[in-house]
Amino acid sequence: MSDTSDFRNGLIIKFKNGLYTITEFQHVKPGKGGAFVRTKLKNLQNGKVLDNTFRAGESVDVVRVERKKYQFLYRDGDQLVLMDNETYEQLNVQKDYFDGQDQFLKESEEVELLLDDDDNIITVEIPIFVQLEVKETEPGFKGDTATNVMKPATLETGAVINVPLFVNIGEVLKVDTRTGEYVERVKN
Repeated sequence: MSDTSDFRNGLIIKFKNGLYTITEFQHVKPGKGGAFVRTKLKNLQNGKVLDNTFRAGESVDVVRVERKKYQFLYRDGDQLVLMDNETYEQLNVQKDYFDGQDQFLKESEEVELLLDDDDNIITVEIPIFVQLEVKETEPGFKGDTATNVMKPATLETGAVINVPLFVNIGEVLKVDTRTGEYVERVKN
């Protein structure tokens, strides 16, 4: 068992019947009373963030996890087939682990799995930014770039996002996978 002195950003703990990662923590020693640790905890299953205060020295259940890099190969129904980069072993992962972000994955993209001691998947992390080509969108007209008007565009993975009017078919865009938003055009 560990205690609050072992806290660091990214540490995964078992808390309130769930797995949480510590995103922020601060040791506080008030002039009066005992010391405590203020934390922001992110639930690994649903992504919700909660604030919690621990007494200094309070014991916590730390979960040992392993991060492994996998390569995305293809979709198979409601599963995604991934390949271990070291052993070349293939693994089928339910679409639910991706929280809808799988729509931004193209073949051979690298993802990171968090696995517990029994090799059960805790969560899947895909790259924060990906570069995808525009396959279908309405043409933009000269002079329409003055306002922040957006139009839908279909990307090479089939994802549909809103892009500025000046974006055309064949251009490569940088997309934020957390929000599904257009970031910028990528220069070739």
